[in-house]
Amino acid sequence: MMPMTVAEIADAVDGRLVIGAGDTLPQGAVATSTVSDSRQISEGSVFVAIPGERVDGHDFVAGAAAAGAVAALVDHVVQGADDTAQIVVENTVAALGRLAQHNIVRRRELGTDFTVIGITGSVGKTTTKDLLHSLMAQLGPTVAPVGSFNNEIGLPLTALKVGEHTRFFVAEMGANHVGEIAGLTRIVPPDLAVVLKVGVAHLGEFGSVERIAQAKSEIVQGLVTGGIAVLNADDKRVAAMTRFAPGEVLWFGLDGEARPDVGRMSATDITVDALDRPSFTLLAPNGERARVNLGIGGSHNVINALAAATVASHFGMPIAQIAEGLGDVKHISPHRMAVSTVDLGKGAGTFTLIDDSFNANPDSMRAGLDGLARWESVDRNADDGVRSEAQNRPNPYRVAVLGAMLELGDEEMDLHRRTGAYAASLGLDEIIAVGNETDKHFDALASALAQGAQQAQDEVPGTPGRTPVVVQWVHSAVEAERLVADIVRRHQDTVVLLKGSHFSGLSALAERWARMEKQTQQEVEPEH
Repeated sequence: MMPMTVAEIADAVDGRLVIGAGDTLPQGAVATSTVSDSRQISEGSVFVAIPGERVDGHDFVAGAAAAGAVAALVDHVVQGADDTAQIVVENTVAALGRLAQHNIVRRRELGTDFTVIGITGSVGKTTTKDLLHSLMAQLGPTVAPVGSFNNEIGLPLTALKVGEHTRFFVAEMGANHVGEIAGLTRIVPPDLAVVLKVGVAHLGEFGSVERIAQAKSEIVQGLVTGGIAVLNADDKRVAAMTRFAPGEVLWFGLDGEARPDVGRMSATDITVDALDRPSFTLLAPNGERARVNLGIGGSHNVINALAAATVASHFGMPIAQIAEGLGDVKHISPHRMAVSTVDLGKGAGTFTLIDDSFNANPDSMRAGLDGLARWESVDRNADDGVRSEAQNRPNPYRVAVLGAMLELGDEEMDLHRRTGAYAASLGLDEIIAVGNETDKHFDALASALAQGAQQAQDEVPGTPGRTPVVVQWVHSAVEAERLVADIVRRHQDTVVLLKGSHFSGLSALAERWARMEKQTQQEVEPEH
């Protein structure tokens, strides 16, 4: 954060300063950070009191000064907090946005090199952000959000980490409604905007894919004058956003189906290893090429890597350095295709967990299922101590634990049935659809997923020598956990994918299993 006096902050957010006891501020009170969690307050913090569904930040204002805060942003004067300077505003979330906007303006006013890189898309935002953060950090001090801090609270809090020496700010921007990304770009106008894909995430909220495309286009329309758009040449709805670009357009894509007429950052000779980690030849628009061995899993992440490579190349990073940098990224944000070995203890067995439980939509669900289907047996006891592909071993027992998906609109039942059918087509061993015992609608969505899987299997004649996939429908993550434990007891080499909406409880299950983690192997993503 750019250092600011309390008076400057009050002016920036159009707030009323209430000093409290003694009617004076601590001598030399300057803010150097902003937090919305009272547990993160340190010397020089501004504490933003945000009312939540379960916790109201105003309840913690009284102790803010003792923890080191120089001021608190509040929507009413908190009684009994006389030691804390209070800046009273109408809405603390809106004030947080104004403060972040002021911080970015202050950084730009220094006149030294500084670039805001905005990223949006229905899937892949967080992975691309993580890859780009790693690359851009090689070119200068870089700020990027933790996890998916991409809304009207997360984005400003991250923007307030930008300081006088920051060279790049990688800003992830998400939305559930038309107009939300436009609001985020007013807080932090990007110099360069990356649009990954227009999919069906939050279809129920938006109403149509066309409205989703409209919402994603707001990041391009929100570019600074002459700003650069970085667009996916494989997606026709993304490619159409070129009409909003105020300046240069850079392209990335695999087949360039939407814009075959443009030069783009591309990939050829794509292969995956036994752990579903892609390798490919990175091909720049000028013909330069380099071999990339991604350190994260999922062939769907090739397109995210191309987006990150396009941006890094624009800022002068050589293709060979980009390729090496992409291979160096082994860990990304949690619950995104994170791979580990879980030990159930007491001789109950171990299994490989692919934790992609952050959230889910049909696009990201398919990507996760593809990763599970490609998973092969590996030798964990190789002589050289390195995990290597096993020779002449049967494939592992592959289990997809799939929670229902939310916000898919009128087509939600059909989308669940189609997702289940797709899962059944991949040659998996078991599919466990997870609903909710107290929410009938959510439970019905899980049932539709299971029905789709079972119906697809019934309609396709069995393959000789292949056991039909087992399809089960359960009403809680706890039931799914019991089924997995039983599967692990019966099958020595088991790999389990967790994928579903937050409401499914699968991320909580992943965290329980993480406490039993035997050996972390790698982490990867698709996004949601």
